Amino acid sequence: MRVALFATCLGDAVSPEAPRAVVTVLERLGHEVVFPAAQTCCGQLHLNSGYRREGLGLARRFASLFAPYDVIVSPSSSCVGTLREAEPSLDGRLFELSELLVGRLGVTDVGAVFDGRVAYHPTCHSLRVTCAGDAPYALLRGVRGLELAPLDRAEECCGFGGTFAVKNADTSSAMLADKLDAIDATGARACTALDSSCLLHIGGGLSRRGSAVRALHLAEILAS
Repeated sequence: MRVALFATCLGDAVSPEAPRAVVTVLERLGHEVVFPAAQTCCGQLHLNSGYRREGLGLARRFASLFAPYDVIVSPSSSCVGTLREAEPSLDGRLFELSELLVGRLGVTDVGAVFDGRVAYHPTCHSLRVTCAGDAPYALLRGVRGLELAPLDRAEECCGFGGTFAVKNADTSSAMLADKLDAIDATGARACTALDSSCLLHIGGGLSRRGSAVRALHLAEILAS
């Protein structure tokens, strides 16, 4: 199958490991991955900040650029959810990685190996917008050597929320502290999620604490 990759702004500028890992996983499964080089922001930041006209313009541009592709994948529930709500024409063609693997391809074992305990943080968008459900858990259970650690109050927000972390820094920091306490309590080697933005927030908090726990995108674990 030919799959178009949407890397996202964070994937391009901050966390390129995630989109690269998506390519590794899909090519390992025998699929062709193409990268439309003219892709830009999906418009999520604009829409979240009240710039609806500009955000919808970017979403329309995305839909036009990716029109030739029947299947589009991205390592971001938040970007995928935003685009599907802004551009209904993308529904049924645009997938977050775990959705594509489990829901479309029927795959839970991608041939990955990862030694150690891992805690999974279900991000707000993956819970309530793309509704990833059990797909990430099923993929993690299919990784040889990986022990999935239960995370207390897993469905609570990590405090990032895009501009929420900037505009409400004290509240965001308090929410993050609760999430970090829960992660540390699992004894996990790594914390994983479907959104690099949340992992950036969590990873920064873990680093400031001097924690040995690593923040890794689900795609990175599946590519290992």
